Formats: sequence, structure tokens, C-alpha cells
Amino acid sequence: MPEGGAPETPATEPQRRQFPAFTRKQTNTAIVLALLAWTVAVFDYGLFGTLLPVMQEDFGWTASTAYLVNTLIAIGTAIIAFGVGPVIDRLGRRRGMMVTIGGTAVASVLTALIPAKMGALSTSAVVGVRSLGGLGFSEQSVNATYLNEVFSITEDEKKRERRGFWYGIVQGGWPLGFLLSSALALVLLDSLGWRAMYLVASLPAVALIIVIGKKLRETPQFELHQRLRKLKAEGKPREAEALAAEYGVEHTDSAPIARIFQPELRRNTIVLSLAWIVNFFGINIFSVLGSSILANAKGVQLSTAFWMLIVINLGAYFGYIFHGWLGDRIGRKHTIVIGWMMSGVAFAVMLSPLVTSTALIVTTYALGLFFLVGPYAAIMFYMGECYPTDCRGTGTVIIGAMSQPGTIIGGFLFTGAAAAWGTGSAALWVGAVGTFLSGALMLLAKPVARLEN
Repeated sequence: MPEGGAPETPATEPQRRQFPAFTRKQTNTAIVLALLAWTVAVFDYGLFGTLLPVMQEDFGWTASTAYLVNTLIAIGTAIIAFGVGPVIDRLGRRRGMMVTIGGTAVASVLTALIPAKMGALSTSAVVGVRSLGGLGFSEQSVNATYLNEVFSITEDEKKRERRGFWYGIVQGGWPLGFLLSSALALVLLDSLGWRAMYLVASLPAVALIIVIGKKLRETPQFELHQRLRKLKAEGKPREAEALAAEYGVEHTDSAPIARIFQPELRRNTIVLSLAWIVNFFGINIFSVLGSSILANAKGVQLSTAFWMLIVINLGAYFGYIFHGWLGDRIGRKHTIVIGWMMSGVAFAVMLSPLVTSTALIVTTYALGLFFLVGPYAAIMFYMGECYPTDCRGTGTVIIGAMSQPGTIIGGFLFTGAAAAWGTGSAALWVGAVGTFLSGALMLLAKPVARLEN
């Protein structure tokens, strides 16, 4: 080392090129639009669960049939969602967001137009149209992919260092969307009916597509990925390898789906997929079907259930912020494990016959939802950190799409258990226990480094 100087850089060590930074303004724009996009997507997704008791009456379904319809929709949603990942790694993060929100708008409008008096044909139409919600549901995976890349190159040091906290704010669009759907049902259901609410849900989605197209910047990481793919398509593999080396990124010719099962990535792909499947037993029961659980398991009037869900989901929003903050400090994996296990316990208490007062039902339900959905602020960001740029979109979307097998398996288990034992016991053994077990599964996940490029 020269006297008074820094260590000399070996001549053979290449200087890594840096991606163009996102300015503070561009970073804030990305955060706001991602939050709005996810909230609008969940607004449509949650509206079906919120309005299911009313639609059940209109379509002439029994409670068991309504639960079965919800499960069949999950099958269609899974088919749609599994196809979104490779699209994100081909079209880009910005266009991917526009595609997912566009699917939400279409699903909302078509749902409002389905006739209710055509028996099995009407039921089939509901299943088919609501399956398009798989596009909107995948919006969270687009956000995780996009914001992971944004936060790793933003010039805003506070957001770079507290990225989990800021992503928690964005992922909080889940309870905000459900809160909006419950509030809208409370205000408009009696006067306008459930169809008008779906039409209202389509308007912000259309507006967001326009704004995202004009205001949202694509990430430099994906733009480099496009350049590398183009060079290889033009028969210039050496140029592509040299360019990738300049930025210190990994780029292969393997298909993104094959990449996420390569040895260095396989373990987390499998563990996270299993955890999502089992956790969605609880998500489908306690978050999506909240009004049905309160009405059928605790004997709460439907109008009262809407009020309770507004309060419960408002509290759940802060669960995202808390778990995003906690993940920055103790690690995202530990945050997920603790949250989901505590959620399972809280829901088990809520479903106890000893819990009968409105205040206690709201408190225990709110705690359960706080610890159930809040860890998604940690797990979505954790998933984005698991994969390199060329398969990050595919990895996050494919794992996120495992929610639908979870909804399907959990839905059949819940439907059968509800028919045999009643809604309360079914929610306990399928939902509360499933939520606790999903936290235990996350103990097997491999810790990953924070994304820095």
C-alpha cells in the first residue's frame, strides 16, 4: 500500500459499470403507482369474496356451492397466473404492470354483465370471467420484481437502506383493496346492487393503465437484460458475455422456468412454493371469505360484517408496514416465520366458542389478519432477492401463483370440512392450522443476500 493512500486496485480486476440511478422523484413515482396498482387489483379480487353472500343469493347457490365456485375460480386463476411470469421477463416490468391491471379492468366489467338466471351456464361464466383475476393477482409479483430493482439503484439512500419498510407500504395495498371493497359494499350495495360495484372497480384500473404508460420508467436492469437477449439473438454471444461481465450480472440461455430450478435456486423455489400453498389455506378463508366466515362461523349480520372488515383491514395495513420494517432488522425469513405462526394462534382463539363479544371478535380477527398478511411485505421482497434479473419475474410470479393451488386444495378441504363439521370448525382446522404450518415450513428456506445490483 502506498504511504497515505488507499490499497492499489489490481490491474487485472475490472471496474464494474453502474446502472443509471433512479432519481428520488422517479423512485417516489414508482412507489405511488405500484401501491395504486396493487390496491386496484385487490379491489377487484376482494370484491368477489366480499360480495359472495349476495351473489350466492342472486345466482341461487347454496353455501357449499358458493365455496365450490370460489375453488373452481382458483383453478382458472392458477392457469392464468402461471403464464404471467415469463411474460414479465419478456415484456418488462412496466408493461407487465399494465397487462395485469388491464386484466383487472376486463374482469370487473365482464362480471357485471353475467346473467344470473341461466343455471349452470351462468355459474360457468362466473368461473371463467373471475379466472381473469389471475392477471390482477399477479400484479404483486410484478411490484416485487420491479421495486427490488428500483431500490437497489435509487439515489435515495433512505429508501435503499429501508427498502423493506417502503415495500411494506406498497404491499399494504392488499388490505386497502379489501377495505375499499367492504366500504363500497356498505355504501352502494343496497342502492345500486353488486353489478354496479364491479363497474365502479373498472374505472380506476383503466385510468392507471394510462398513467403507468406515461409516467413509469422501466428498470435499467431489465433494459440490459433486453440488450443481452438481443445480442444473442443476433448471433453475438461474445459481445453479450462481455457486456454482462461489465455490469457484473448473470445471464444465461436457459429458459426462465428452468433457471429457477437450477441447483443454486432450487431449494428456495420449492420451499417458498410449499409455504405459499399452505398459507393460502388461511388467506382464502380469513381474508378473501372474511364476510362469510364472520356471518357463518360467528353469527354476525352481513351489514355488521362489512363494518367489522373495514376496521380489521385498516389494522392489517399497518401489519405490512410493521413486517417490512421488521424484515430490514431481523431478516425477512425470521419475520415471516414469526408472523405466520402468531397468526395461526390468533385465528384459533377468534374461532373459539368462548369468543362471543363483538369487540373480542374484531380484536382477535384483526390480530390474525395483521400477522397473516403483513409478512407478505417480507416474503415478496425476499422472493425478488432470491433470483437474478433474467428469471426474477418468472421466479416471483411462479411462486406467487402457487397461491392458487393453495386456494384450490384449501378450498376443497374447507368445503368438505364445512359440509361435515360447519364453517367454524372447518376454518379452524384448515385455515388457522394451515397458517401456523406455513410459518413452520419457512424455517427450511435458505437466507439470501440483499439485492445490490
